[in-house]
Amino acid sequence: MTAAAEQDAGPPGPRDKLHGRKHGRRLRAGRQVTLDALLPELEIALPEAGQGTLDPAGLFRPPRGALWLEIGFGAGEHLAAQARAHPEAGFIGCEVYINGVARLVGEIARDRLSNIRLFTGDAQRLIEALPEASVDRAFVLFPDPWPKRRHWKRRFVGPHNLATLARILKDGAELRLATDHADYLIWMLQHLGQADDFEWLARHPADWHSRPDDWPETRFEAKALRQGRRSTYLRYRRRPRPS
Repeated sequence: MTAAAEQDAGPPGPRDKLHGRKHGRRLRAGRQVTLDALLPELEIALPEAGQGTLDPAGLFRPPRGALWLEIGFGAGEHLAAQARAHPEAGFIGCEVYINGVARLVGEIARDRLSNIRLFTGDAQRLIEALPEASVDRAFVLFPDPWPKRRHWKRRFVGPHNLATLARILKDGAELRLATDHADYLIWMLQHLGQADDFEWLARHPADWHSRPDDWPETRFEAKALRQGRRSTYLRYRRRPRPS
């Protein structure tokens, strides 16, 4: 997951509360052309305020049997791999870093992936627009740890976002998280441990020290390994709602 942008003009409506970078190096001409041509077809437009919720079923043709969400997909290698492995599911990817978006759009075009849609604004706005109990699986992989104490309030994993994720996840849906930052791992475990809507699925240390076979590697994970940092993989299940 990459850092978000400090400001984003975006469409009229609530202002995105973003931090960090939205743009990196200038895109190569061919990648820019592909982005300009395909992003308008892939990007999700949220309903105007007061106009109801987003209809996930209407995002894909043909409709998909399940909806998976990745928040902060970085360069998109995990999202693309999951989309290839699960053509029966529809995928929404959130990312504000345009260089990562452009890389994924190129991969979508190359592999003709028809089951991915993108949102390039504040992920909180998308989550708030999704209907209750509409998502079958969600991923928050290697989010920015914001290591300085004064920036901890920017960390994605926290009471508000966990509550909104719990709202959109179906009963029994899985939430997957990963980090290579020891302090953020403790932070995640503390906040999710206090979130009554989620059950940690780990039973043995290997359950969170080893990446499951159906969990494709990301470039952030590979970079951390080269630099001697160990990654941790957390799997939680959305507990059933009270009847």
